[in-house]
Amino acid sequence: MYPGTHARAFPDKPAVINAVTGKQLSYGALNAMSNQFAQFLFAKGLRRGDHIALFMENNVLLFVVAWAAYRSGLYITTINRYLTAEEAAYIVNDCDAKALVSTYALRAVAADLLPLIGACPHRFMTDGTIPGWESFEDTIKSFPAESLAEEWRGDSMLYSSGTTGRPKGVKRPLVDAKVYEDFRLKDALTGAYQFTEDTIYLSPAPLYHAAPFAFTMGTQHIGGTVVMMERFDPVESLRHIQDFKVTHSQWVPTMFVRMLKLPKGERSGFDLSSHQVAIHAAAPCPVEIKRQMIDWWGPIIMEYYAGSEGNGSTIINSADWLAHPGSVGRPATGVLHICDEAGKEVPVGEQGTIFFEQEVMPFEYHNSPEKTQDATHPQHANWSTLGDVGYVDEEGFLYLTDRKAYMIISGGVNIYPQEIEDVLVLHPAVADVAVFGVPNADMGEEVKAVVQLQDASAPDLEEELIAYARDRLAPYKVPKTVDFIDELPRLPTGKLYKRLLRDKYWGKDGSKIV
Repeated sequence: MYPGTHARAFPDKPAVINAVTGKQLSYGALNAMSNQFAQFLFAKGLRRGDHIALFMENNVLLFVVAWAAYRSGLYITTINRYLTAEEAAYIVNDCDAKALVSTYALRAVAADLLPLIGACPHRFMTDGTIPGWESFEDTIKSFPAESLAEEWRGDSMLYSSGTTGRPKGVKRPLVDAKVYEDFRLKDALTGAYQFTEDTIYLSPAPLYHAAPFAFTMGTQHIGGTVVMMERFDPVESLRHIQDFKVTHSQWVPTMFVRMLKLPKGERSGFDLSSHQVAIHAAAPCPVEIKRQMIDWWGPIIMEYYAGSEGNGSTIINSADWLAHPGSVGRPATGVLHICDEAGKEVPVGEQGTIFFEQEVMPFEYHNSPEKTQDATHPQHANWSTLGDVGYVDEEGFLYLTDRKAYMIISGGVNIYPQEIEDVLVLHPAVADVAVFGVPNADMGEEVKAVVQLQDASAPDLEEELIAYARDRLAPYKVPKTVDFIDELPRLPTGKLYKRLLRDKYWGKDGSKIV
């Protein structure tokens, strides 16, 4: 079950279709081109456990690069296409990438990136080139379209920022298996979600994200067709379900919100009868929004809770959710434990840190043993946490009540405040700063900065600080608004008591600035 198998069974079947341009990549072409790049990488000395990286918009050639890594026993790191050159370079260098593939569409950032990644020897660009980058297409065409003698299964190593410091790579050990053997998501896709080789899977999200990347690769493992949107649009999403006869899809709650806000006549103007399973995750979904989606699309909506770490997961279908509104389900992988700050399990209905137990610790944070230790239970080396807080009810259904250390989730995208704070505090007028998420009707949350100025009598600097951040951060990380305060609430130890700030904006009783 992988492109090599499917290329023999149905070589002309689309493995991926760009929903906007109509450009397709058949299983025959995907198999041949990924073999060619795998042969190139092997010829250049890359071996099992080495790393390559991908800095690319939603592009059909993304799957060529990914499958070359997966059939070579390599790790692949997909990089957020909206990062600045400096942000992307950190990831390329930290994962020790031996090859990087980008695209002509990202040439402006790629030009600035080049001098920052001197340790990465092979830099390729698809769809055209600029100085310093080699043509991906021209390079691979001279290599044979044959499988490597041993196609060890590779894996992704994606970066998930912590609440402090730089992003961290989530590294899972490579399994002792070949690429054509069972894969990580097989049980979930072919079981609960009922994927088959007839599946047509709509992916409206950026493919550098963990879930879209994993589910699209899983679809191709099974032999289905990926319909890839370049970016989400509520009307076009519905049109694509109709026109491509989509059977399966995956969303984040803000996409539900935007589709529900369409005029009723527009929403009802599409034939969605092919749609069998609609999956959502990545951010908490308001109960009323999900209820409206089930009313509209029927009981086809399924939700899961999991992380890139692969340490455990829950799943819930529409019927169970209607009986347990707000729940993210019962465990699908791993044994669930809810623990207090000392690591002791708490009674049913009491909230605590969510841990999953596995036979062995399933991941580590690349080059960050201290962060790996922070995610490990103090008494059980095979229990790990993403830092989320929740509780279970009498029937074992999990409910999330907080998120890891004030991480901001805006439109399903994780934004980590420390990086933004580290930029703003360097502005000459800023004495101290706190960044956190505040409510946004469309995106779930938006970025808010609260600033303590060096001179409290200074004029309003909101626009200046936003412009300062915009010059140094990816656009989605830039604060939408900046408020000012005489003094931030810090404990005598220097720890910022951010909850006192954040709660004010979320309308929680008893919150105050101290």
